[in-house]
Amino acid sequence: MPIIDIVPPSKKIPPDRWVPFALGFRPFFLLAGLYAAMGLSHWVMKFIRGVMGGNYYGTIGWHSHEMLFGYATAVIASFLLTAVRNWTGIDTPRGTPLALLAGLWLASRLLAWWPAVPGWLLAPVDLAFLPLFAVAVAYPVMRAKHWKSLVFPALILAMAGGNLLVHLEALDIAGATARAGILLALYMVLAIMVVMGGRVIPFFTEKGVPGASPVTRPWLEHIVTPLVVLLGLALSIEAPSAVTGLLALLAAVAHGLRLAGWYAATVWRYPMIWVLQLGYAWIVAGFLLQAAASQGLISPFIALHALTAGGIGMLTLGMMARVTLGHTARNVNEPAGLVVVAFILLAAAVPVRVILPWLFPAQTIWWLGISGTLWVAAFLLFVWVNAPILVHPRVDGHPG
Repeated sequence: MPIIDIVPPSKKIPPDRWVPFALGFRPFFLLAGLYAAMGLSHWVMKFIRGVMGGNYYGTIGWHSHEMLFGYATAVIASFLLTAVRNWTGIDTPRGTPLALLAGLWLASRLLAWWPAVPGWLLAPVDLAFLPLFAVAVAYPVMRAKHWKSLVFPALILAMAGGNLLVHLEALDIAGATARAGILLALYMVLAIMVVMGGRVIPFFTEKGVPGASPVTRPWLEHIVTPLVVLLGLALSIEAPSAVTGLLALLAAVAHGLRLAGWYAATVWRYPMIWVLQLGYAWIVAGFLLQAAASQGLISPFIALHALTAGGIGMLTLGMMARVTLGHTARNVNEPAGLVVVAFILLAAAVPVRVILPWLFPAQTIWWLGISGTLWVAAFLLFVWVNAPILVHPRVDGHPG
């Protein structure tokens, strides 16, 4: 039996109180939603206006760094600081420690936004977050001997290594390491997504779709995550294209089989399920496109945005919506209408960003503007609906 450190509620929390730091999902989902909208709108406007220079990371570098180490990291922190508490029965940071951790994440974003901040100040602040987050996850996991969850702090520390490579180039300590760092971090984020997806998508599908019987194949579960990690390592060290192409193809097949085992035709009636399965389908498509890109058949940016805007974007939005409802004692099968609209907007944004630039490259700037607008609208709707939920107590008055 796990050690239980969670303090049982002595009395219900009044509904008019603010509890933004009661549990990890609250501050980080709110920050992630706001930053997804603000960060991408800032990037799209700079791209359309042709203003492409001038800050610590460089404009292209800022976009890739902040969507990974800003947005995606905030969502991962939200999920793991909440889920690990449930898996182990041991508290993760809340109250003041959680506020300090969220404040560190926010400080990194604000410092990166301000061009005048020197690198020697920005780098240590930004580099501090992931190791501290890894410790916050590893402590309850190790105390409860929930050994299978040690994969998460390991992947978080690998992300921290990728972040270090980005900063080493930005600080002129090493040359041409940022690209490797971004690719390493991206595939560690994807690895975290597929581990979490394997734990929750079949479960959510079985509970949320009447008659669905998701199939999980143990032999497949043993290879899907290592394939993602190996592909990320191969791309980050610029392994031969035959190697990266083969790994990407194997990853596409393995994850496609995994998703096929979860899928049921009726999932399209249930927004909280189809958004997750569609996001996972974009990961499968992204690996397949990466296999083509490795052989020079398409631009690698097509595969990149299938994995990021499609896979990470849709999975994280769906998870944010569901976890917010579930952990505030609301009905997870009845999302607000505007949240469903957000799912649809994001679902429309992905093919505009991935497919249309491939088919009609001359109009790429238009496709980027349209897809960016849809993305921003989707996350603003999420924040509009969920901000009051995230800062107020659960509807049953219990802590958390």
